[in-house]
Amino acid sequence: MSDPSSWLLRCVCLLAWLALPVLAQPSTDHALAAAAERPAAAALYQQHCATCHGAQRTGLMGPALLPESLERLRKPEALKVISDGRPATQMPAFAKVLNPQDIASLAQWIYSPVVPTPTWSDEDIRRSRVQPPPAGALSSRPIWQADPMNLFVVVEGGDHHVSLVDGDRFERIHRFPSRYALHGGPKFTPDGRYVYFGSRDGWITKYDLWNLRVVAEVRAGLNMRNVAVSADGRWVMAANYLPHSVVLFDADLNWVKTLPARTLDGQHSSRVSAVYDAAPRKSFIVALKDIPELWEISYDPQVEPIYDGLVHDHRMGEGLAKPGFLNVRRTLLEEPLDDFFFDQRYRHALGATRPHANGQGRAQVVNLDIRRKVADLPIAGMPHLGSGITWSWQGTTVLASPNLKGQAIDVIDMQTWKLLRAIPVPGPGFFMRSHENTRYAWTDSMMSPQAKDTLTIIDKTTLQPVASVREPGRTLAHIEFTKDGKYALASVWEMDGALIVFDAATFKEIKRLPMSKPVGKYNVFKKITRSEGTSH
Repeated sequence: MSDPSSWLLRCVCLLAWLALPVLAQPSTDHALAAAAERPAAAALYQQHCATCHGAQRTGLMGPALLPESLERLRKPEALKVISDGRPATQMPAFAKVLNPQDIASLAQWIYSPVVPTPTWSDEDIRRSRVQPPPAGALSSRPIWQADPMNLFVVVEGGDHHVSLVDGDRFERIHRFPSRYALHGGPKFTPDGRYVYFGSRDGWITKYDLWNLRVVAEVRAGLNMRNVAVSADGRWVMAANYLPHSVVLFDADLNWVKTLPARTLDGQHSSRVSAVYDAAPRKSFIVALKDIPELWEISYDPQVEPIYDGLVHDHRMGEGLAKPGFLNVRRTLLEEPLDDFFFDQRYRHALGATRPHANGQGRAQVVNLDIRRKVADLPIAGMPHLGSGITWSWQGTTVLASPNLKGQAIDVIDMQTWKLLRAIPVPGPGFFMRSHENTRYAWTDSMMSPQAKDTLTIIDKTTLQPVASVREPGRTLAHIEFTKDGKYALASVWEMDGALIVFDAATFKEIKRLPMSKPVGKYNVFKKITRSEGTSH
């Protein structure tokens, strides 16, 4: 394989959204004209885009141009890429090549579904795997001078790079290009040496943090949500939106098996929202977006067999079982749950539903041992349980979760599943973090146009907000703590953004490092020890 940068810095052509007004009831003439433009758009795509992005828009050297892949791309950013290209890549500028009508037609084309739906087979997965040739002997210890347990992996979404930052000196150790649109948070091996990145386009990259090199890459699907790494470091699992599946790999990203996300009778399939490693259970937990089931896939060779349905149900094959190892154990739900939090023992999964007709979601508790719902959570709005945290409080353990639509942090008693306190914040947020060695939890309000520039600091003993920090007019989000909890790092979530280091006790700014939209930062120690103050 060539230098990874040749794969990762190539064209991202025509990532655009039609910035034209849409009529609520288009005229017949307008509909006919739009239909007539489709063949022309297809021809333009084949002429200008297919070489980089594939004949079916599934991606080659450049990323996929599918509706699922472009859902988070903002129109102004997309139009700028179309017109001006991307600096330091092979993405050309099209402003002098295509007229505005052609650009608009292509934009409509790439945001329309591909018919027939693209497929990605097990053979496609196997063929996609790439492994760079060895570049000399690998060191058994870091080749850089810093504490490998206090390393921060910072995903810079602005120009698709990753920075490695020393968590003691707050200096950048290394910076390298990533796949397009990393998503779902990097996952680490138990020793902290290797990290796995997942991209929206389905690529998984295994990176050696100690030797600063890519180890292997494979494409698990066409649109992927996240990856999980087993607690023993032997397995990697990918959650796909397209195709509807979870895919299992060994630690070196060799394909092992694909599990289609279907109901037991095969009549319905689902996008896979996420996959999580449940270390105490030696299993993966799978969240399904479109069918009311929760899956558990054990990687314990000694796990008990799986009986689908009733053991004495002749329709299922009376008394017959399938091996529990690396197969699906189903929990049937009332409705799909696609955002999860787990208690520290991974006995309970706390899941959120999608919004109902009234715009409100719902949250519930599922006991993974008896495989059924045991409680509803009294959380209004749209809780983001995946970013929840826990801590000890007055003899119990509490869960606090940000809310995508509410102006409060709901604090739940994890013994009674009752609401203890609704802590007011300036606006809805996405991330919340703390550390065992600090009395404070930090949360953002990045979903609020007015309060996106504010981090609220909450006293975990009084359950009250005590301070805030601001970056006026700019999005301030995603806190993470150093290994010892003395410093909190926040992201200025802008193209010309920064990583800001705060003293976790005084809330004073200590230092800032310029970054290109640092969408997330991840401390190795906190991740591999499954700290209660960070998401898992």
